[in-house]
Amino acid sequence: MRTHYCGDVAVPDIGGRVSLTGWVHRRRDHGGVIFLDVRDRTGIVQVVYDPDTPEPFGIAEGIRNEYVLGIEGRVRPRPEGTVNPDMKTGEVEVLGDALVILNRSETPPFVLDEYSDAGEEVRLKHRFLDLRRPEMQERLRLRARAVSHVRRVLEEEGFWDIETPTLTKTTPEGARDYLVPSRTHPGEFFALPQSPQIFKQLLMMSGFDKYYQIARCYRDEDLRAHRQPEFTQIDIEASFVAEQEVMRLTERLMKSLFRDVIDVELPDFPVITHADALRRFGTDAPDLRNPLELVDIADLVRDAAFKVFSGPANSPGGRVVALKGPAAATKLSRRELDDYVGFVGRYGAKGLAYIKVNDRARGMDGLQSPILKHLEPLAVEAVLDRVEAQTDDIVFFGADAAKVVNDAMGAFREELAGALGLVEDRWAPCWVTEFPLFEPGRETLTPAHHPFTQPACSIEDLYEGPHAANARAYDFVLNGTEVGGGSIRIHDPGMQRAVFDVLGIGQEAEAKFGFLIDALALGCPPHGGIAIGFDRLMMFLAGTDNIRDVIAFPKTQSATCLMTSAPSPVDEQQLRELHIRIR
Repeated sequence: MRTHYCGDVAVPDIGGRVSLTGWVHRRRDHGGVIFLDVRDRTGIVQVVYDPDTPEPFGIAEGIRNEYVLGIEGRVRPRPEGTVNPDMKTGEVEVLGDALVILNRSETPPFVLDEYSDAGEEVRLKHRFLDLRRPEMQERLRLRARAVSHVRRVLEEEGFWDIETPTLTKTTPEGARDYLVPSRTHPGEFFALPQSPQIFKQLLMMSGFDKYYQIARCYRDEDLRAHRQPEFTQIDIEASFVAEQEVMRLTERLMKSLFRDVIDVELPDFPVITHADALRRFGTDAPDLRNPLELVDIADLVRDAAFKVFSGPANSPGGRVVALKGPAAATKLSRRELDDYVGFVGRYGAKGLAYIKVNDRARGMDGLQSPILKHLEPLAVEAVLDRVEAQTDDIVFFGADAAKVVNDAMGAFREELAGALGLVEDRWAPCWVTEFPLFEPGRETLTPAHHPFTQPACSIEDLYEGPHAANARAYDFVLNGTEVGGGSIRIHDPGMQRAVFDVLGIGQEAEAKFGFLIDALALGCPPHGGIAIGFDRLMMFLAGTDNIRDVIAFPKTQSATCLMTSAPSPVDEQQLRELHIRIR
């Protein structure tokens, strides 16, 4: 039906005949000459019909946007003065002499171009239309190109693409599972995988050495802009590796991907320990484009009469920090400063104290803050010296339990840098390493990553001090977003049992993971890997800030599909076959 794609018609085709197919992007009638901008996935080409060809001209008069057409004609250069340098086909047009309407279209619910102001709900309801927009087509073309690049690089590195099951057993991955009832085993359920974690470890035990998969995963969790109930990850596992080898592989893959797909040279990835990231940035996913850093000052305010500072400063689990806003006194209004109090309150902070440095040379007389009357001048001077405060700076303070301070001041650091225009225009990847192995839960410890992560200590030390144990884990962070995470896995059955014991699941571990422990005991090699969130990665490559923009058919924030009305009720017969009754 066609000899060319619309976006491929070019100057070398001038004088030749072409057959095109596509959708009407726009129709214009200029004094008896009809111009059709015809679109397919490669781009748009201008087709001209004039009264000299009465039959196709008559058809063209009745055409509307989104009609599907078959076109024949001759390629010619555009007349002088009408060349469009913004279009790939902007130097040529097609003089049409045949036209077939392959299908008509009703008036679309929104305009299908890059300037569409339709709300996201309307776009998701008619996603099949939204995907026709050149902007969306380019994002999915970019996604396909990125997948091809990842496959090529990993296969050149000797990795094999191996599929793992999507009907499996529920595992402790940190989120709720999507359950699938079994018809043939009444009252029993499969789970959709949160990741291929156990299976890729079993592949290492089976001797496959290097595995990868562009894996579909599922998590029944509350959604945000960076999350979906079903998502894709680049899943990688290798035998006989240490952390540095997995990190170097990932770094090579990411650098080549950005270079090939969007012509960006990523810098080297600095390595930051988890403790250092919290200390300097208040978060384990720091945005290194932001030059602001938290500064500990607990030692300077332990004896202060101001209990808001001295209380946390003298508490084992407390933290007191200062954050300097350079020249903030000249850039922030009183209303903005008041609004920041509410901002940090969202993260549990009880307030946000600050000192305005109106004139550093005048000492205490050059400072402005209601908290100054509660602090010794020597302590204030020591704080200002430590943060290197200058005239017109504002020094902000966080004082509370360490987690509250990290959460509140870490988020405020980002907010403040944005308001002051300090975020640098560059790419800032990094590694965060040496995570705690466990996190305190309500009743017992929980794994910081998953329970198959190798501790950076012996079995004896793990039993004696589980709270102090670190994990051989590493996160890939880009511009303040965690894009991937991985670890060296446990390959010794004794260590795996010890981790299950510390988590309080020792008794049930045999029932849930007996097959895994058996496999570990039958010659398991040391191994490790990483999972990279492909959808999050594509947000960066496509230059958007919403994960739904780079997924063909995403769910809403309430985990529904507006286009298909899923999830939906099922009939009573289906429920009976699955031995399920709705209460």
